[in-house]
Amino acid sequence: MRRREFITLLGGAAAAWPLAARAQQRGKVARIGYLGLGPASAWSSRVEALRAGLRDLGWVEGKNIVIEFRWADGVQQLPEFAAELVRMKVDVIYAPSSTMVEPARQTTQTIPIVFSNHADPVGIGHVASFARPGGNVTGLSMLLTDLAVKELEILTEAVPQAKRIGVVWNPTTPSHAPALRAIEDASEKLRVRLLLQPAPTANDFDGAFAAMVQERADAFLVVPSPLSTSYRSALAELALKHRLPAMYGHRDYVEAGGLMSYGADIDDLNRRTAL
Repeated sequence: MRRREFITLLGGAAAAWPLAARAQQRGKVARIGYLGLGPASAWSSRVEALRAGLRDLGWVEGKNIVIEFRWADGVQQLPEFAAELVRMKVDVIYAPSSTMVEPARQTTQTIPIVFSNHADPVGIGHVASFARPGGNVTGLSMLLTDLAVKELEILTEAVPQAKRIGVVWNPTTPSHAPALRAIEDASEKLRVRLLLQPAPTANDFDGAFAAMVQERADAFLVVPSPLSTSYRSALAELALKHRLPAMYGHRDYVEAGGLMSYGADIDDLNRRTAL
């Protein structure tokens, strides 16, 4: 089975958009609580993809749905915004990735929580399985734990002389723990040395690159997170400044100036989450 077909199968099995039933029960305009992280401008294509998917099903803002957006400046603000959406009694909380799902699920066990591009929902326990998520959390996965290994493999093929590879990751992203374990296992088989660079905030990017340069990195890989996606242009500029070839987790980074990427079509996952 091809990877794209596998992702589609997971989406069909795992995601069950609960908006229609709850709106009918309430007999009024439905409300979606959107729990986001970073500047809204960095996520415009994904928001529009979600809107397009909803429109395909007849859900139109200002007509029969309202989307309540909450954009956190940092992960520490996410629990506050999740609690606010719960107090508003929204019908569904849309929490795109593991970073947003965790505070949402800590806040409510009754309001449905839907994710669009969770990296590893089973691996970190946000759902019981893809076929039977259980609880109030469901959605689509970008399969990061598997894809991160392929990203490392492609990077070593594209830069065959690379033996010391930096890995920029975010310790505040729940799904990065299993992804790092998979990358570390793969590095042994590929006979490359990893230079792990944690970057929990955008202010840490300069230091991460300085450390990679000091440790003579030949290339680097960015494990995608809401933070790195929000600041993808800055990462591309730093890579160019330090002349380091890089692999990223999806094409948003390449469109911002990054060298190459391998991963799911995140806009498409956001659109299909509505289905």
